[in-house]
Amino acid sequence: MTPAEINKKWDVLQQRIAEDFDNEKPDIKVMLFLIGVQELGQGPRKFSKRQKEELMHIATCRLMSMMGFYELEGLDQDGWPHWKRVKVIPNYTLLEQEMLMKSLIVNYFEEMDGEN
Repeated sequence: MTPAEINKKWDVLQQRIAEDFDNEKPDIKVMLFLIGVQELGQGPRKFSKRQKEELMHIATCRLMSMMGFYELEGLDQDGWPHWKRVKVIPNYTLLEQEMLMKSLIVNYFEEMDGEN
C-alpha cells in the first residue's frame, strides 16, 4: 500500500472504531491497547497502568510478527502471551514507524473482519 492508501484506510478504521465505541477517533496508542486486549482474550476489564503498557507491547509484538520480527513463545500462568524477537528490526525513521504501524493495524483489523 502507498502512504496515501494507508492513510485513507487508517481514517476509515479510526472512524469505525470511534463509532463502535461512541468515542473520539483513536490514535495509534489506543489502537494498540484495543489490539492488546483482543490478543489477551480475557475480555474487557479494568487494567492497571502497567498492564495497559504490557497490552500495548503485546499488540506491537503481534503486529510485528506479521513481518516476521517476533514469534509467540507461549502464555504465562495468567494467560498473558509472551513474544520473542527473532529478527533484527531496522532503524525506521519516526515517519516510517508511524506508517508501518498504521499499515499493520489496518491489516490486523482487516484480518479480524475476515474471520467474522
